[in-house]
Amino acid sequence: MSGSSRVRFRSSNASSAIAIVLSGLMALVCVSSVAAQDSVASFYRGKTISLLVGYPPGGGYDVYARVMQRYFMKYIPGNPNVIVRNVPGAASLALVNQLYSVDARDGSVFGMFARSVAMDRLMGRQGANFDPTKLSWIGSANNEVSICTISGALGVDTVRDFMTRPITFGANAPGSESHMYPNILNNLLGANFRVVTGYPSSNDLMLAMERGETEGRCGWTISAAKTSHSEWLRQGKLFVAIQFAMEKHAELPDVPLVLDLARDEQQRQALELILSMQAMGRPFAAPPDIPRDRLNALRRALDAILADDLFLAEAEKQRLEIRPVSGESLEELISSMFKASPAVVAAARRAIAQ
Repeated sequence: MSGSSRVRFRSSNASSAIAIVLSGLMALVCVSSVAAQDSVASFYRGKTISLLVGYPPGGGYDVYARVMQRYFMKYIPGNPNVIVRNVPGAASLALVNQLYSVDARDGSVFGMFARSVAMDRLMGRQGANFDPTKLSWIGSANNEVSICTISGALGVDTVRDFMTRPITFGANAPGSESHMYPNILNNLLGANFRVVTGYPSSNDLMLAMERGETEGRCGWTISAAKTSHSEWLRQGKLFVAIQFAMEKHAELPDVPLVLDLARDEQQRQALELILSMQAMGRPFAAPPDIPRDRLNALRRALDAILADDLFLAEAEKQRLEIRPVSGESLEELISSMFKASPAVVAAARRAIAQ
């Protein structure tokens, strides 16, 4: 009995010692975490930081950024002043090149830009002078579904009719979604659309349709369509022909996915690679190599904004869809995109060729 008691006594002492060590380690972790938070707050306190938008004022990306602006001030440690600045050019390519090569790498600048830009380097777009895997991905406000729409006045009411008509689409710069998606339908799936580039903003694309210069718009996110032209959708002034996404939007159960039109497995895999960017519906990223604690603070600030009841109420009033994607998930997605097989990448490049 006494031997057994001594064994239990020694075991109890060992357990106590382990508990003390673990408590000490946990205390050190807590102190370290608090110190990191204090360091981040100290950096941002009293600063003015820039939230850059890759499009002119008034478009969908700009609306998201301006609604979120003051919430960033609330949730970034140290409560810095946040100003929104528009850096339009080449459908956001100008902004991302600037973030990558010019802007400060200290967490004082971050941007919101077209989801398609992350694919540009992989797809070989001229002027994509950056490596998406090295950007500091903060997260996305939405996991988007994009659509192809045409004027209801054309009288098209089936996807078969849509795919066989010589329709004229307006587009931003080459490489933008508005340019890329009708070309996918041409190059991969046999459509015969004409794509006219050079419209600077979303508003310009819709004005072109109103003036009769163009007949449709492709690569238009549902959230943006509902924000700016919900009446057109309700009144049947627009026919929604196809969805560009991995899964159908809940409000468009009868509109086919572009994946449904794939003729073979390679076409389908090429489309899946291209559509992976839809998860980056409204992406935020900072320049490469910003301090990790500041990147984590920006990520958690975005997470907090997208869960804030006041913000969600305001977003609903503005008809902004919110389906958050974390910065960690975006980082993983970008990495996996660049691991696609050469054959699939080549098929995707052929699909989006001008």
